[in-house]
Amino acid sequence: MTQENSEKIGSSALSLPFANYQLDTAYDEMFTAAGKPRVQYEALYRRLLDLAPSELKQRQQTADVAFLNQGITFTVYGHGEGTEKIFPYDLLPRIITADEWTTLERGLTQRITALNLFLKDIYHDEKILKDGVVPRELIYSCKHYRREMRGLRVRRDIYVSVVGTDLVRVNDGQFAVLEDNLRVPSGVSYMLANRQVMKKVFPGLFGSYNVRPIDHYGQALLATLRALAPPSRPDPTIVLLTPGVFNSAYYEHTFLARQMGIELVEGRDLLVHDNVVYMRTTAGLRRVDVIYRRLDDDFIDPLAFRPDSILGVPGLFNAYRAGNVALANAIGTGIADDKALYAYVPRIIKYYLDEDPVLANVETYLLDEDAQRQHVLENLDKLVVKAVGESGGYGMLIGPHSTADQREEFKRRIIADPRNYIAQPTLALSRAACFIEGQVEARHVDLRPYILYGEQITIVPSGLTRVALRRGSLVVNSSQGGGSKDTWVLF
Repeated sequence: MTQENSEKIGSSALSLPFANYQLDTAYDEMFTAAGKPRVQYEALYRRLLDLAPSELKQRQQTADVAFLNQGITFTVYGHGEGTEKIFPYDLLPRIITADEWTTLERGLTQRITALNLFLKDIYHDEKILKDGVVPRELIYSCKHYRREMRGLRVRRDIYVSVVGTDLVRVNDGQFAVLEDNLRVPSGVSYMLANRQVMKKVFPGLFGSYNVRPIDHYGQALLATLRALAPPSRPDPTIVLLTPGVFNSAYYEHTFLARQMGIELVEGRDLLVHDNVVYMRTTAGLRRVDVIYRRLDDDFIDPLAFRPDSILGVPGLFNAYRAGNVALANAIGTGIADDKALYAYVPRIIKYYLDEDPVLANVETYLLDEDAQRQHVLENLDKLVVKAVGESGGYGMLIGPHSTADQREEFKRRIIADPRNYIAQPTLALSRAACFIEGQVEARHVDLRPYILYGEQITIVPSGLTRVALRRGSLVVNSSQGGGSKDTWVLF
């Protein structure tokens, strides 16, 4: 539905902030109909009606200054005008009810359990491949599949300890999984920073809602990492391995290391001797037992993977293989968030758990199948096409918003390498109320909750709600002009 035939919230009976608010066929997080807020949003709605636009602007400025003073930034690659950006923050919270969160918890717990069983299986017995549930060629053709991991036992059989799963809410109000992020998922620091800032700019409103706390995330992450330590190391030394200051998520690396009270290290700070990892310190060498790595497989050990990597630690993989150090997440987990394998996750859940998925997948076309590829090539103007190994909104075509030249370019790419692409319907992502240039307007959002898997599965009750700040845009990635907002899960 276009803006012209949308239903506009706003009349002489309503305050100015909502004058440009649009409802259309997309599910609206705040309203059931024009001027009728959902129960969980009633207090926020009334508060916004009471506030003068100038006061809202002042609170937004306070939030922006707080982010600036904390150095909360991200990096956009390929922009000549300078890459360092203050992370865009939207003033208005997204609110999730207790019942909704219970369903999300069940679905996410089910999903991470099944995907860990899948990773263990494909690197050992390959039962799911032998039974034909997942095509063997799909696994072996994935660039993230690591033959070096065949037969290697990981601590507690946990391959994925930190997950950020992208969820979308579709027209009927139900959540669905858009993709899994199992390698080095990012963004949790923004979730935590959003909450800190929200408490400063809207203390009264926050206090009036019964919002579940999230301040314990750092300690929950630390407990998860501690659970992965070799059993012979009851008091393990844990470090966070970063690619360095030029990485797009470096702020997050420093933030999480501080939260956990552990050392932030680069590859040059570590060395391996007799298959044991040590950290260089001013007091001499100190053994390292667990590495929370924010470094891709390819770069982690130049002796085992890319020989030109100057970011990793020579000999680290041998120490890992010997069981003397744990890595979170395990090497080779990227196969489970390959966007082509995503289409098989419902079957994976059924195979290992004998359960139907609690959270649905989005319909996905696999382009190495002739009939599906032909359908996609004939309907590029209606579909979203994604490169299976890309993230951050790169390598993607949004058909309804694309040009003929862009579609022709993607058609050539698909024909040349169909395994590298999948396609999905263009979803009407749900929309949430956002404070945009002095007005409250609706913008498309998704949700990335964070799941931790150590001795137990822990899901901190919130998530990173990412916002497509540009009017009409469906791309929520910060690298593509998106921002984020605080996510309240109610008791």
